[in-house]
Amino acid sequence: MAFARRRNEGQGSGPWPGYVDVLSTLLMVIVFVLAVFILVQFFLANAISGRDKALAELRGEIAGLVEQLALEKRTSAQLRLDVGQLQSTLQSANAERDQLAAVLADAQARADEAEKRLQDRQQIIVDLQGKLVSGAAQLEQERKMTAEARSQVDLLNRQILALRQQMAELDRILKESEAKERASEAQIADLGKRLNAALARKVDELQSYRSEFFGRLRQIIGNRRDVQIVGDRFVFQSEVLFDSGSAELKPQGREQLGRLARTLSELMAKIPTDLPWVLRVDGHTDRVPINTAQFPSNWELSTARAISVVKYLTSQGIPADRLAATGFGEFQPIDSGNDEIALRRNRRIELKLTER
Repeated sequence: MAFARRRNEGQGSGPWPGYVDVLSTLLMVIVFVLAVFILVQFFLANAISGRDKALAELRGEIAGLVEQLALEKRTSAQLRLDVGQLQSTLQSANAERDQLAAVLADAQARADEAEKRLQDRQQIIVDLQGKLVSGAAQLEQERKMTAEARSQVDLLNRQILALRQQMAELDRILKESEAKERASEAQIADLGKRLNAALARKVDELQSYRSEFFGRLRQIIGNRRDVQIVGDRFVFQSEVLFDSGSAELKPQGREQLGRLARTLSELMAKIPTDLPWVLRVDGHTDRVPINTAQFPSNWELSTARAISVVKYLTSQGIPADRLAATGFGEFQPIDSGNDEIALRRNRRIELKLTER
């Protein structure tokens, strides 16, 4: 306004220079910019100061965290050391536990053995415990009554003494039973020896009858090549009794077996009835296989022949409980050769007077 008035006033006196307005305007702009710059500088200074302060606080917190981290590391190392020691202690404890388990198992086994020994006394101990529990209950109920309680205590003491005496008596009885058992075992051993001796006498007696039986058969049969007495066995060649591949007795075989049955009947009258003897008939074949509808193998043929002999002897009066039939097939040869003589020797019926 002042410049305008001056300019207007100056128009009357002279021209007003235009650059003066430009300069004044530029000066005002510069002043405004400076003011803005000062304000911005002020705010920036405050912001930077706040950031420095915050940064310092952060650095302090970081330093604290670093110290805490170092402390945690030391604590972790100590914990690892403690864990190692604990693991070592745990291993030692496990080893001790295993040893204690073995000791406990041994003790348990001993306890089981002791329990077995005390099974006979278990019922007595239960009765004693029942009486003791009953007496204890009575004593607890009557504890307030001094005189009566004392009498009950005396009664219980007498009962306990009596029970102890009973246990001692039972122990004495048990020892006597053990002594009797040992004596019984000795008697049983002696009876076993006597029984063995009696069996030996029976065997000797059977041997004597067997010798007499085979001696008589030797006299009856004579010197036939197809009938032999070998040791304690009477051997028929199968051709004497049966046709080839057959289990039916031939007339000649029936005649031979009839003589044998008469001799055995005469001998049976002399043999004591308590002597457990039996005449075993064993059927044998050669190694040549057979496969027919009636006899699929040598097992069936040898067994059927033995049964035929047993049935015929039964028909001649020999008791069936004194006879036994067995088939061996070709598996018990007396001659290992492959010629006709060896095969003929292996085809046989054996009779043996033996124990049942």
